[in-house]
Amino acid sequence: MLAPRPEEQPVVLLVEDEPLVRMTAVDELEDAGFRVLEAANADIALLVLETCSDEVQVLFTDVDMPGSMNGMALAEQVFARWPHIRLLISSGYACPDPDEIPDHGRFIPKPYHPATLVRQIHDMIRA
Repeated sequence: MLAPRPEEQPVVLLVEDEPLVRMTAVDELEDAGFRVLEAANADIALLVLETCSDEVQVLFTDVDMPGSMNGMALAEQVFARWPHIRLLISSGYACPDPDEIPDHGRFIPKPYHPATLVRQIHDMIRA
């Protein structure tokens, strides 16, 4: 089977402040056939979206991170500005109520299994 061309790969914007966690998640998602854009915090994620929002299908963000806003506030802004982007929230500490995640987004607790992460994102893209 041929690998999908870059323009055919689903695009995920991964927002994670811990470099090792981010690097591992990028590897897992790229191995599953996604194209991954990275940001270390919400401020950088918004800059990425200013230029690439039409490509991004899923925002996968941690809740707790440095910067002007946390992952929940980022999800709110993304939903308000780019409602086509699906939202997947993750945390090892917080467990938001489903009603707290905009646009019927999803939550995945840390640590997560790579197969669970990939399945969640595939499900979100197909929905």
